[in-house]
Amino acid sequence: MKSSYELAMERLSKASPVVKLTAQQKKQMAELESRCAAKIAEKEIALKGEIEKATNEGNFEEAQKAQQQLVNDRKRFQAELEEKKEKVRQGK
Repeated sequence: MKSSYELAMERLSKASPVVKLTAQQKKQMAELESRCAAKIAEKEIALKGEIEKATNEGNFEEAQKAQQQLVNDRKRFQAELEEKKEKVRQGK
């Protein structure tokens, strides 16, 4: 007899089968992740300077805006990454 876990895993695999990636797809996804990490790091460097400058000048509102922009940019880059990775998974 199968355990509850095994039955649940079978149902899950029927609902959304596991997609095997080729070596080329894995390489493309790794490259996409690397580019995304670089974009995020670049944006962090640029905005951290602005945040620090605004904080030192006592302009906390401006520092907060820059911090929020950094958060929004990270989310946008991650969303773009997931879209591109999905295209790679689908072979487009």
